[in-house]
Amino acid sequence: MNSIRDSYVLMNGVKIPCVGFGTWQQPNNQKTVDIIKTAIDCGYRHIDTAYGYGNEESVGKAVRECGLKRSEIFVTSKLANPDHGYERTMAEFEKTMTNLDIEYLDLYLIHWPRPLAFRDNWKEVNEGTWKAFEELYEAGKIKAIGVSNFLEHHMDALLETAKVAPMVNQLELHPQYVQREAVNYCKDHRMIVEAWSPLIKGRMEHPTLLRIAKKYGKSVAQILLRWSLQHGFLPLPKASSRERMLENADIFDFEISQEDIEAMKELEALGRTGAHPDTADF
Repeated sequence: MNSIRDSYVLMNGVKIPCVGFGTWQQPNNQKTVDIIKTAIDCGYRHIDTAYGYGNEESVGKAVRECGLKRSEIFVTSKLANPDHGYERTMAEFEKTMTNLDIEYLDLYLIHWPRPLAFRDNWKEVNEGTWKAFEELYEAGKIKAIGVSNFLEHHMDALLETAKVAPMVNQLELHPQYVQREAVNYCKDHRMIVEAWSPLIKGRMEHPTLLRIAKKYGKSVAQILLRWSLQHGFLPLPKASSRERMLENADIFDFEISQEDIEAMKELEALGRTGAHPDTADF
């Protein structure tokens, strides 16, 4: 990979830009439209949103107004937790496409595997959801389908009845939380692994990170994103300023040594920053 416009290739041959632009916690307003258009102007070609973020309309407007062909921007959205199951999934997908107001979706993910509303019958409900995903995919309304926050047992259950295997799994991944078992499962099943919260939600003051950043003449954010790429992940950083967007994209002119990768393992004692997929209270 030489730039954020370079791509991984999904198991169905679809190309997915190797660094995405995250929009979690961005409001649904003109400011967000302008931020996303700035990101596209800085070279980002992969925009990640979700129905639950409440900003799909802003994402769609930015994509439509950015001046590039629709085919040049990769757009991901995700199914919200209350709307699992075949019928609900179909209805929410239509809402998502109305919000985005674009011709098709590049990637659609099940946002969480075991929502609170379906805690006891999640396997059956996910089976219906995935059936809807497969039909939308086969109809050409979605270019690729996948999951988010799925651990091995969630994926095993889904694959029992799936006709089309998930192509992506989006997980919380950073040096504090490496999820080796889930990552290895995905790689064994040819799923691209996306990293949400790759910048540890801004918690970047660990002495080891500061030391390594100084060694390479890079910011801690650049070290964390480079760590993702060197592990074969697809990071989804957020940024609001052009300066940060450009900084987060400038991660292709160096490589972290194995010695420093090993040193970063001490952060694993700090653990995850988000909810666990089996116990999340939403």
